[in-house]
Amino acid sequence: MRRLLFSGFTALLLSVGTAWANTVDDAYAAYKRGDYTEAVKLYRLSAEQGLASAQSNLGNMYCHGQGVTQDCAEAVKWFRLSAAQGYADAQHNLGVMYGKGQGVARDYAEALKWYRLAAAQGNAGAQSNLGMMYLVGESVVQDYAEAFKWYRLAAAQGLASAQIVLGAMYDQGKGVAQDYVRALMWWNIIAASGDARAVKHRDIVAKKMTSQQIAEAQKLAIECQQNNFKGCD
Repeated sequence: MRRLLFSGFTALLLSVGTAWANTVDDAYAAYKRGDYTEAVKLYRLSAEQGLASAQSNLGNMYCHGQGVTQDCAEAVKWFRLSAAQGYADAQHNLGVMYGKGQGVARDYAEALKWYRLAAAQGNAGAQSNLGMMYLVGESVVQDYAEAFKWYRLAAAQGLASAQIVLGAMYDQGKGVAQDYVRALMWWNIIAASGDARAVKHRDIVAKKMTSQQIAEAQKLAIECQQNNFKGCD
């Protein structure tokens, strides 16, 4: 009898979980078509039931004022609920809110804490922000090698802002041996998308290099993109 009751309870939990997932899918579809009011309504249904992804997305909508009046404090509330469940995107966003002081008192140490948790789960934005904190020595001892480590992980996921900084670290020899070829490789990759910052850096570093080095950087940039930014350095 107990086994039958347990089986029934398990089936009920699975059906509820499926319903929440369907609601989130419907919310995402509404968001994609620009119906933010409907998206908020649907995300809220699942968020109030404790679904971490819905809580995080609802926080985003409050943060950006989509479908609701912008309310950073309300965004923090939902990010915190989601982050407490280990949801990496919410942990990263909560770190950003603490870092910028939006909806909560600015607290770099708290931002660092949430960036670490999200970065450890592979969140590229958190990895880049963690790298930034080590680069400038914000709430941590300045450590270029540690900064390079985190920027490198974010760059390998295709995050352009991290790739730009990684190029600068190679150019200046911070946290890694100076390497103009690698610097130009990263800036070539980003410049190809029309990024003005990368174009500027690319042109400056190229003046320090031989034609052979420039050709090598171009070759590496092509290979890096073909490998989806994996093993580029």
